[in-house]
Amino acid sequence: MTKASGPVLATPAPDPRVKTAAAQVLRAPDRRQQRRWVPLVAGLMALVIGLGYIIEGLAPGLYHRRLDRLNDLAPGTLVNLTRVTDVIIGLLLLMLSHGLRRRKRRAWASVVALLALELALHLSLSAAVHRRAVPLHPIPLIFSSLLLIALFAYHRQFYAIGDRRSRWRALWVLGCLLAADLLIGMASLHAIGGLRQPYTLWQRIESVIANVAGLTGPVQFTTESRTDHFGVLTGSLGLFTLVMALYLFLRPAGQASRLRRTDATQVRQLLDRHGEQDSLGYFTLRHDKNILWSPSGKSCIGYRVLSGVMLASGDPIGDSEAWPGAIHSFLDEAASHAWVPAVVGCSELGAEVWCREGQLTALELGDEAIVYPETFSLEGRSMRNVRQMVGRVCRQGYVAEVRRVADIPVEELAQMKRQADSWRGSPTERGFSMALGRVGGRNDGQCVIATATQDGVLRAVLHFVPWGSDGLSLDLMRRDRSASPGLNDFLIAEAVKNAPALGIRRVSLNFAMFRAALERGERIGAGPVLRAWRGILLFLSRWFQIESLYRFNAKFSPEWVPRFVVFPSTKDAPRIGLAALEAEAFLVWPTLEIRRIARKLGLGRLRQRLRAPWDHPADR
Repeated sequence: MTKASGPVLATPAPDPRVKTAAAQVLRAPDRRQQRRWVPLVAGLMALVIGLGYIIEGLAPGLYHRRLDRLNDLAPGTLVNLTRVTDVIIGLLLLMLSHGLRRRKRRAWASVVALLALELALHLSLSAAVHRRAVPLHPIPLIFSSLLLIALFAYHRQFYAIGDRRSRWRALWVLGCLLAADLLIGMASLHAIGGLRQPYTLWQRIESVIANVAGLTGPVQFTTESRTDHFGVLTGSLGLFTLVMALYLFLRPAGQASRLRRTDATQVRQLLDRHGEQDSLGYFTLRHDKNILWSPSGKSCIGYRVLSGVMLASGDPIGDSEAWPGAIHSFLDEAASHAWVPAVVGCSELGAEVWCREGQLTALELGDEAIVYPETFSLEGRSMRNVRQMVGRVCRQGYVAEVRRVADIPVEELAQMKRQADSWRGSPTERGFSMALGRVGGRNDGQCVIATATQDGVLRAVLHFVPWGSDGLSLDLMRRDRSASPGLNDFLIAEAVKNAPALGIRRVSLNFAMFRAALERGERIGAGPVLRAWRGILLFLSRWFQIESLYRFNAKFSPEWVPRFVVFPSTKDAPRIGLAALEAEAFLVWPTLEIRRIARKLGLGRLRQRLRAPWDHPADR
């Protein structure tokens, strides 16, 4: 039995089963590790310069007092234009500084353009002021020039590409927001009232556009309060429009999560040869996962991209000697898009390889419960709870049946799927690392379904996926809420008891997150830190079923096998946790159900017919 002692760091150690990258084809050094100080310093300088420009634009200092002498040439125009430009460029530099830290190519190009614009504006004004013997403040110009020179000198360090679709989406959103700003501004002019004279339509439009940009237009109000209200409203609209457009332009590149048919076929071939290595290998065949291959094609990694995190699950699939090649391809892909690489649910061997090859950090996430049918028995004091549950269910007339999906008639399987879907408490299908997301797929004939019926009526369903040729991994458990609460215990016991007849020697049950902390925290002598950590986990169990899954698995006296999460650094942990919650569907962002509306209008089938010649899903 493998024992775990809570969250610990996995120490990279050589393993004879896995060859290092030096034994394979020589690979260029990881770009993420080269000149790491360049993006950090560039982002910090952009942040400081941006704050400086904002202060200069908002606070009347020496810089602007000297510019006041330009009012003789164009009263108020140059001074207001310079202040507005400073504030806008400062805000943009603040937002772009994060992109520079992540080596974003678009952020680099945008910062270069902004600094060049600012330098050109201030140098031109400097020439005008110099004629009147009033020199400009040189400090902002010096820092901007230094940053601009540094960005050109180290331009190769900013290589992360963005999402091509985001550029057009940002332009489209910018146009829509500007149109909305114009309509709201025109309506506010009519609502506020108090205009000094009946201005023409073009003058009103010109005034709204100018105020949205932070300037003043030809329209004037009779009172200062009306002027302030209109200025605050239009200025807020302009700032919101600018922030939203820039966010869409610089947000992390996404990727369509969809398993291709060719990838699914090759993954199945690898699982046939190496599927016994990891109980989570079959879950790579989820429809919403992408596949990344090693250069040799002997190994692959399934992943999704969520919230700027390239999230993989389980160990790489395939020959363990080819794992480093797949890991290097994974890290290179993440670096090229400025994604944060992370892995959830990998084994101890997988964590060692990831840490050694990618210079990452591993943290024990929890334990996987594994039951061996040849030693499993309901006898003994430790199994009393399960034995009582099973006996009660049997006395109530429930009958279990364990079959391969290929042995179930198509009509019965379809009815079973409809019934199981009706028992699902939420319309959102949860799962990523340990869930397949479907039942009875076209190529899932080796999966196993355990059913419980009462008087011929289906009351509960358990679905298992293959773990190599002699193992099963639990996928989902669904039951009628009006049925006996011990049905899941009954079906697991029956599935394990009937496993030898199917050639099964090991069964993986649910994953118990932070099991060691829950188990050790309730023992006598546990320290205050461990007890406090256990209290936090119990509090979180109200939403994430942390304790309930541990208690449920522990009833079957399984062997606990640790699972790990692998990530670059501690500062990335919150972002990775957010992406993991989103992947497992514990965190669902509100969206407009356009597809559901389209299906109600009868447009869904039309879309499928149009895409049919080019669309070949891996499984249905």
